[in-house]
Amino acid sequence: MTVSSEVTGKYTVGAVMCPYRLVLEHVTSRWGVLVLIELLDRPYRFSELRRAIGTVSEKMLTQTLQTLERDGLVHRDAKPVIPPRVDYSLTDLGREAAEQVRALALWTEARMGEVEKAREVYDAAKGRG
Repeated sequence: MTVSSEVTGKYTVGAVMCPYRLVLEHVTSRWGVLVLIELLDRPYRFSELRRAIGTVSEKMLTQTLQTLERDGLVHRDAKPVIPPRVDYSLTDLGREAAEQVRALALWTEARMGEVEKAREVYDAAKGRG
């Protein structure tokens, strides 16, 4: 059975507007993965999180955090002080998702040599570089 034909609960995984698919896209997006993994360690202020991740723009980080907050994975704690202080942390649901994402990241790191070999074999067979 392929992913596109599986049915999980009441949602069809391959359906374009399936909520399951949208959450999967949010969690596994380029910045979603990095935000979730960073927040596993501790809560961060916005600027700290941006520095920890690296090349993400302020706009993309803001959008990613809002999306993950809407999905119930990230908690935004705005403290009523001057200057304003906002901390981001994982919810219990977010911690569970982040642990899964980190496991995939660790697997990728451990298997990168095999991936690179496979790419070389593929490229050689296709007459590339």
